[in-house]
Amino acid sequence: MIALFGLAGSGKSLQGQILAEKYGWKWLSVGQLLRDQHNATINEDLKTGELFDDELVTGLMHDAMSKIEAAGTKVILDGYPRDEVQAKWMVENGDMARIEGAIVLDVPKEELWKRIEERGRSDDTRKVVERRWEIFEQNIYSILPLFEANNVKITTLDGVGTIDEITNRIEAVLSDWGVLDELAILASEDKDGAEKSYGE
Repeated sequence: MIALFGLAGSGKSLQGQILAEKYGWKWLSVGQLLRDQHNATINEDLKTGELFDDELVTGLMHDAMSKIEAAGTKVILDGYPRDEVQAKWMVENGDMARIEGAIVLDVPKEELWKRIEERGRSDDTRKVVERRWEIFEQNIYSILPLFEANNVKITTLDGVGTIDEITNRIEAVLSDWGVLDELAILASEDKDGAEKSYGE
């Protein structure tokens, strides 16, 4: 299991989806998982940029991760855990021990705004995006020490460049970690490249 972190607009969701498609893994995002509940209240709350109840999120993510891994598929976590409470829950319930490494995509906010404007999502108002950034910055510095304390490898990568360049940087790290095996690399060679745009 690999965790990707980054501010809204950093491309972590796009990169997670690219890797999942390329290697036959499963991309798992808290936001997408919440949207998939098809709950009107949850959908409205998503528009605020605020974090959801930790018990709800950890329960949903734990169940989803367990099902995916039970099927023999590697998981790419998109921005999870989102706060210290969730990270501690993962430690206490054995989920943290399943994470092989975490990658943080570092992108200047000027570049992030360009990407966010290009993707044109209705919930990407300046107020909501800035709130998401604020929450991320408040929480990442308490999350990463818990990863380190539990022997999870952490690498911060330059998230500026073409989509393929950033994918290559991530793959180089995963290769160093021993995550990419020969079978996965061979399987990826048959995948056709599709037009891409920056996401989360």
